[in-house]
Amino acid sequence: MIRYRSNAARPLTRRLPRTIGLGAVGLLAGLSLATPALADKTPHELRVQANATLSVAPDTATLNARLWERTPAQAQGSETSGDAAALKQARERLEQRTGELIRTLEKAGIPRDAIRAGSLSVRPDYVPSPQRGDDTQPPQVRTQLERPITLTLDDLERLPRVLDALTTAGVDSLDGVTYGLKDSDAADDRALAQALERARAKAKLMAKTLDVDLGDVISVEETTAPSFKPQMMMRAAAEDSAGSAAEYRSGEIDIDAGVNVTWSIDD
Repeated sequence: MIRYRSNAARPLTRRLPRTIGLGAVGLLAGLSLATPALADKTPHELRVQANATLSVAPDTATLNARLWERTPAQAQGSETSGDAAALKQARERLEQRTGELIRTLEKAGIPRDAIRAGSLSVRPDYVPSPQRGDDTQPPQVRTQLERPITLTLDDLERLPRVLDALTTAGVDSLDGVTYGLKDSDAADDRALAQALERARAKAKLMAKTLDVDLGDVISVEETTAPSFKPQMMMRAAAEDSAGSAAEYRSGEIDIDAGVNVTWSIDD
């Protein structure tokens, strides 16, 4: 008898190595074909970082002053430390001084809408107690009533007159002068334009040096937000001009801008 064995009965394990081998060869062939394509898509770019600083003269000034009045100091915890009559008198004095200051400023040529009188604030003010030998005096407290005054000047030539008016009116605190710009957005745009022009000039120089051709702009990123650095300088009047007012120098406002720009490189 002749026995016949069907191919279907053969173990599958003997066919697996050939199947896996063919698959691996196909995968390697696919990778070898894809590698040149990926290489062809590698971008040719030129990236430039540039910064610019725009210096401009300020055309506005803001002054912050404060007026305050205080009640008589009393021992802390005493019934008279918050006396209603003393508070009323202090507030009346403060409101009178505030009104006189506003009228003085208006006479100095400051428009009414450029003067802002803030709301009344009330707070305790603790007074250090004097030391008398070994005796410890009880701490004292008084009430301070305060009104802030803010001025905005569009004409910097008036600044010396306004400062004289504030000191004549007897302001209790003057927090200095802050300079600014009426149209800060326009100055920001000019600084940004300078940074972009600087980036383009650098890109052209680099392309020329490397003997390549610039293509289109691929991306633009602003890296530095505008930064204002106002300065104020003051010097006394010359000795030979007695009686003249002190001169103020506002300096300049520096606006910084920075960009990152990427160009394509033409083949």
